[in-house]
Amino acid sequence: TGGGVRGEGGFSVLLTAFGMVAIPFCRNAVLLTVLMSCIGISMGSLDTGGNVLILNTWEEHSGPHMQALHFSFAAGAFAAPIIAKLLFGEDDQPAENTTLESKTNQLLTLTQNSSFSPSSTMMAVWAYIMIGAFVLLVSLLFFIMYFRITLLREPARATSGKQIMAKHHNALIFFLSFFFFWYVGAEVAYGSFIYTYAKDYIHLDTSQAAGLNSLFWGMFAAMRGLAIFFAACMRPGTMIVLSLLGCVLSSLLLSLFSRKRVILWSCTALYGASMATTFPSGISWFKQYTTVTGRSAAMFLVGSVLGTMVQPALIGFLLEKVQELPVLMYLSLATAIITSIVFPIMYKLATSPSRSGQNPQEKRPADVSNSEHCITLTDMRSNQGKTSAAATLVLESSPVTFPTCDPSTEPVSPSALSASDSPERRPVLS
Repeated sequence: TGGGVRGEGGFSVLLTAFGMVAIPFCRNAVLLTVLMSCIGISMGSLDTGGNVLILNTWEEHSGPHMQALHFSFAAGAFAAPIIAKLLFGEDDQPAENTTLESKTNQLLTLTQNSSFSPSSTMMAVWAYIMIGAFVLLVSLLFFIMYFRITLLREPARATSGKQIMAKHHNALIFFLSFFFFWYVGAEVAYGSFIYTYAKDYIHLDTSQAAGLNSLFWGMFAAMRGLAIFFAACMRPGTMIVLSLLGCVLSSLLLSLFSRKRVILWSCTALYGASMATTFPSGISWFKQYTTVTGRSAAMFLVGSVLGTMVQPALIGFLLEKVQELPVLMYLSLATAIITSIVFPIMYKLATSPSRSGQNPQEKRPADVSNSEHCITLTDMRSNQGKTSAAATLVLESSPVTFPTCDPSTEPVSPSALSASDSPERRPVLS
């Protein structure tokens, strides 16, 4: 339910906050590994619960809010390093013993001086503490929502109708997880290796390669921001189709003209913009045809995480073995083709009729009409009973007219007489 998701989100963010603060003070490698694992679990739970919370809160109107949620991910990842650098600065001052007599020991000495500089260490400590404090504030907001909003909205939510469940619900979960495996893996792989690809394969200098990397993530974040407004007037399926077309076109041009710098810059921007809206639009599209539960959202996250683990590792291995081919662009093209094949399969499964041959929406008018017909019959019988009871009461309250046989008065119906004279039926009618 929504309240449970808010509570779990609050605990997940709280655990993340304590983990971020504790990282700089952790001196044991095993303990640091356990701590980072706990942070990863809590952030994964937050990612899953956040998507479910958006869908449960706004339901069929959740498209813009889902895009806003994932825009905040991209904006935070883009802004956090910049804010940390502005707040704490950089330790560019060399130590006193950086003057070297031998060039052989220069790299080792500079590494030692920069790695163990007290000022750089304190800068990292304060950066983790500030991020942890901000995350702690966010967890408090989650708990406020849990204690105040849940009590007001959950009773109304419990009275809502039955949730829609597609005929091929489990198959849709599998295919969408498979879809996210390729999509998210390609997104992370391209963003991680475009810098290396530009330097080693295209032979760009360091500043240009860094600018190309920033262009990809900048277009990615900007398009997620614009998608908030696009989602208000476009259906999620339409946004997915446009994103797939952009990915296929840009990756195809990058594969065919891999050494053309104009193609590299323009298609990298197009590829980043096309990749931006696919994940949130996919979840919103899934919600249109079936119910998104915590288990199904967790399956989506598992598919995405597996993609981020497998595809970047595969690209790193292939870039070392096959340096004369644009392996990164080939993988991007293959991913775009695979996702373009998987999505029509998902659409076919989602729109297939149920076993009875009717959609749930087609059954509702008949159900409503039948229930209204039953209510009408019940009211008619109730009115007939009330009329008979009223006639009986009138007859009982007028004993003077009963023995009098005046021709000018209307005759009393035999049914009323039998009803009033029968002692067995009086309790029933009254």
